Amino acid sequence: MAFGNTKYTDNNILLNRKFEENKVLICAHRGSSHGNIIQNTTMAYKAAIMQGADIVETDTTATSDGVVLSIHDGIEKHLLQRDRNATEMTAEEIQSIAPTNAVGEPSDYHIQTLSEVFDYLRHDELINVDRTWRAHGLVLPILDRYPHMARQAILKAPLKYRVFMEELNSHPVKYMFMPICYTLQEVKEVLQFDDLNLVGVELIARTPQDELFSDEAVRYIHSKNLFCWVNALTLYERKMKPDLYGGLDDDLSICKGPESGWGKLIDKGIDVIQTDWPAILKEFRAEKLKEKV
Repeated sequence: MAFGNTKYTDNNILLNRKFEENKVLICAHRGSSHGNIIQNTTMAYKAAIMQGADIVETDTTATSDGVVLSIHDGIEKHLLQRDRNATEMTAEEIQSIAPTNAVGEPSDYHIQTLSEVFDYLRHDELINVDRTWRAHGLVLPILDRYPHMARQAILKAPLKYRVFMEELNSHPVKYMFMPICYTLQEVKEVLQFDDLNLVGVELIARTPQDELFSDEAVRYIHSKNLFCWVNALTLYERKMKPDLYGGLDDDLSICKGPESGWGKLIDKGIDVIQTDWPAILKEFRAEKLKEKV
């Protein structure tokens, strides 16, 4: 199956080639940031690709002076040892701070601009550009300066940021896009955008009873030539664990074995799994898909 709007096949060649090669794609959450390597940096992306990731994810945050950095705001206390949000700081201020590494020591890296990331990822790496809605109006002009991103960048946004989808729909460069959806009705709403290069859907299902957890929902999305993307991340917010897809997450896959989490996602027909453990998932994927042949 070739994914994406057939009007924009050329933009989707790299994506579909990777699906032909690997069947199920692995996205590394913020790259691989272990040891002294800092999340959302080019070295984290290099490490993730070395570990077998097909896609790397970068977050975008606009600083108070309008510079788009590759950083997820809200983690400043941990990463920068600051209580202020990155959106309230200047780019110079943020980039002057040595980010904290995995053992709590200052690293010798710096927070990078989105431009630095795009300039580095120009060798057929797919990149999921997340939180673009947080830097509304600033990300597309940066993307446009890097022609190779027309076939490498996958943008996403939840439906409440419809204005971003309208902007993409009318934008001359048809970057790949996937909405973050909680219901099939939301999927159907995005399908109304005729000139959007829709390639897939990120499915959110807090419980196995949620609509997008059903096999029927996965089949419907596939029938529209769209891939199904699931975040297997194990995240905690306000001391509560918010399941992103029915509890089939990284922690389950590590603690109980890959078949318990990632395996069930593959069995359900999920096409892209975002994880913090790309190397382990790559090894498991190889064995799992060998069994399916």
